[in-house]
Amino acid sequence: MLKSSRSVLLIVVGGLALTACAPTGNPLVGESLAQQPPAGFLLGVWHGFTVMFTFIASLFTDSVGVYEVWNVGWAYNLGYLLGIMMFFGGGGAGSSRRRRK
Repeated sequence: MLKSSRSVLLIVVGGLALTACAPTGNPLVGESLAQQPPAGFLLGVWHGFTVMFTFIASLFTDSVGVYEVWNVGWAYNLGYLLGIMMFFGGGGAGSSRRRRK
């Protein structure tokens, strides 16, 4: 009985986690934010590098998002991806073999 209830709990928690990650519509589509320019490559790198901290902050407040929706497009996305890879150590240097004597 205990094993079956753990399985059900795991399925429910897994399902909730997957639905929580579902993308939603962008509320700023078609709006003009003339007071500030859209986020570019360098802001994408910064936002990617600080993604873990902003994610934790976004759990406690609705005014913090982990992704800037007002951006220039592919350049911001590339910077965001590079920032995430730099933060989590995506260089791949740790996977090389070292000889031990």
